[in-house]
Amino acid sequence: MGAAILQMGCTIQCPHGGQATPVPTNTRVKVDGAFALLPTDTFIIAGCPFTLPGPTPSPCLTIQWSAEAVRVKINGTGPLLETSIGLCKAATQAVQGPATVSGVQTKVKAV
Repeated sequence: MGAAILQMGCTIQCPHGGQATPVPTNTRVKVDGAFALLPTDTFIIAGCPFTLPGPTPSPCLTIQWSAEAVRVKINGTGPLLETSIGLCKAATQAVQGPATVSGVQTKVKAV
């Protein structure tokens, strides 16, 4: 069974509550009225309050995705799925935890 394709209308957060805003590269294919998201899109995180031990801020800034669809392609790239794994990263590229996704459309699925 497939998993729901992520689209611009879903909510993506870092594990500390920062809000991710996708900058989509796909401007052709919509899923339930919103553009499908791709692992090659840029995801900018704002409002992450994470601080390393001590007073050093280390907020999540970006997300690196893996486990996209393999049978469905958009412009040659598999779209992100509800089961895709997003690793939130700091400016140093240190992984700070997984992204959480909610509000995903349920009409279109892929494998």
